[in-house]
Amino acid sequence: MEAYLDNSATTKCFEEVISAVESEMREFYGNPSSMHNKGFEAEKKIRETTKIIASTLKCDESEIIYTSGGTESDNMALIGVARAYRRSGKHIITTKIEHEAVLETAEFLREEGFEITYLSTDSRGIVDLKELEEAVREDTILVSVMAVNNEIGCVEPLEEISKIVKKKNPSTLFHVDAVQGYGKIKILPKQMGIDLLSVSSHKIHGPKGVGFLYASYKIKIKPVIFGGGQQKGRRSGTENVCGIMGMGAAIEKVFADFDENTQRMRTLRKRLAEKISVTEKIVINGAEEENSAPHILSVSVRGVRAEVLLHSLEEKGIYVSSGSACASNRNTVSATLKAIGVEKELLDSTIRFSLSVLTTEEEIDYAARAFNENIEILRKYVRR
Repeated sequence: MEAYLDNSATTKCFEEVISAVESEMREFYGNPSSMHNKGFEAEKKIRETTKIIASTLKCDESEIIYTSGGTESDNMALIGVARAYRRSGKHIITTKIEHEAVLETAEFLREEGFEITYLSTDSRGIVDLKELEEAVREDTILVSVMAVNNEIGCVEPLEEISKIVKKKNPSTLFHVDAVQGYGKIKILPKQMGIDLLSVSSHKIHGPKGVGFLYASYKIKIKPVIFGGGQQKGRRSGTENVCGIMGMGAAIEKVFADFDENTQRMRTLRKRLAEKISVTEKIVINGAEEENSAPHILSVSVRGVRAEVLLHSLEEKGIYVSSGSACASNRNTVSATLKAIGVEKELLDSTIRFSLSVLTTEEEIDYAARAFNENIEILRKYVRR
């Protein structure tokens, strides 16, 4: 038996997604910028996906910009806003537990002369709201906070963050990296005071290499990719029509049964947590259940290195992660785990289970049994 529990790294494509991508390659292969029928057909398919996305966010279709994924969306949001508003100020606020797509971009902007403030979090990973309020200044042009942390699954109080920011400085823009949140928690940008929102297709059972950025029509954003002026000049390059069609199919399926899907994942996550908690000396990281995403469970195992446990589970066909897959090849300690105060000896003893709408109860039970059995065996070989 196999149990794929690394869905925060990537998800398996729905069959509907595969069919949509195949149909583009066979039938709708025209360049959407071409002035003939094949081009019009491709452009129509893009508009259909845009309509689907806009309906999930309750926004205008003109506010959706297609990108190559979450990383580009984050880069476009931060760099595009920074360059568009640099005359208003050069101060940007983010948190210590953001994804590298935000943290590395913030560092790039710091080198360009912007001042970056990194907010602390509590032991659950929730942003310190008092520190946020004190950090917002007259020259603060942007605040960027992720919706759901990709390592520990904590859900940030986005609406409350926006209210604090806008009250202190109405001109400050609010960006949300929703790569791990979209399709898992309810996010309505206009209702919640969000100006920019990043999403990646392959986290919601769509193809890799495609995503989008929601950017409110009220804001200015400088392009970071130049060329033929596609997407009203905001992001040049021929649109990835098959990726966009696949993403649209994934979004349509995920949101068709949104409440049922999220509740089912939450139930399975709770089941997994309860079953592995019978093992001694393990710590579940992050927020309590009501403030946690339904699909991520971070577990620290005292006395067992994460890499060893990961590969021991892999031998039984169980696939998990030791942290963010986007940084898995780096020999670095998780900034998120350090920020929430995880004990030093547990920093390299933490794994992440991440579920999806395709995860079954049988997979959860199989993974829990294997986890408990392997821990008992591996602890016999604890480093002295």
